[in-house]
Amino acid sequence: MASGDDSPIFEDDESPLYSLEKMTDLVAVWEVALSDGVHKIEFEHGTTSGKRVVYVDGKEEIRKEWMFKLVGKETFCVGAAKTKATINIDAISGFAYEYTLEINGKSLKKYMENRSKTTNTWVLRLDGEDLRVVLEKDTMDVWCNGKKMETAGEFVDDGTETHFSVGSHNCYIKAISSGKRKEGIIHTLIVDNREIPEMLE
Repeated sequence: MASGDDSPIFEDDESPLYSLEKMTDLVAVWEVALSDGVHKIEFEHGTTSGKRVVYVDGKEEIRKEWMFKLVGKETFCVGAAKTKATINIDAISGFAYEYTLEINGKSLKKYMENRSKTTNTWVLRLDGEDLRVVLEKDTMDVWCNGKKMETAGEFVDDGTETHFSVGSHNCYIKAISSGKRKEGIIHTLIVDNREIPEMLE
């Protein structure tokens, strides 16, 4: 290779031919935020061969080569909690298809709306690492970067505190009543006595 040549160097499996061939039938990509992290779902649909391939976080979950029926559904699991996901394939007209993703039987939009009511999410940086902390309000489970944390609950004067540790850092989620029926309980993440702002997913 001559010096000053800008052409990219590819590893065998990253050659442009390989990646192009792998993704020619890619018809849909979704990002789904679950308690254990944000998962990427990719779907390949060969409208001539009927091929269907589902990838979750780059890993092949389903592969069906020759399908005579071009419409239908594919069901698989996503994330640590094995959340049920279904891709629906519907014909719109002629050879045009529509692909919709359902999570736990709800459209992705409905699932995410419902999730924003049942979880709180915080994103912060600790010791040079990005952390995503999720509280599941119905179970009071706390997840940090894909791992369910060991927690200890404690009653305090104005509510409850759910304590856990991340490395050498003391963390807790404080739950206090808003005093308003519509708002319900307010959850706040405290790390090393510092309040972390909540992130809306």
